[in-house]
Amino acid sequence: MSELFVIVVLNAKAGREQELRRDLVAVVEPSRNDEGNLRYEVFVDQDDPGRFVFFEHWADQAAQARHHSETDHIRHFQENGAANVEKIEIFYKLDRIA
Repeated sequence: MSELFVIVVLNAKAGREQELRRDLVAVVEPSRNDEGNLRYEVFVDQDDPGRFVFFEHWADQAAQARHHSETDHIRHFQENGAANVEKIEIFYKLDRIA
């Protein structure tokens, strides 16, 4: 399998920007330690403190799938922090072509 790149943009519910930021930051280090993770970063939009952008690089799609379905830190976010998400604006799974 080939490497996988993921870009995700999340928008916080109004007034919940800081809570979502805290919850997203909390998943970064454990995610970087997930098997098959090559890069895992979260950014905040300079013009919109409620818009967060993830850039992920995985060894393959199976590693990314395990990350989302089998890890305690993502499960914890889905059960708790996801309540602060208004919408997922973008979710791209990308293959490098050049």
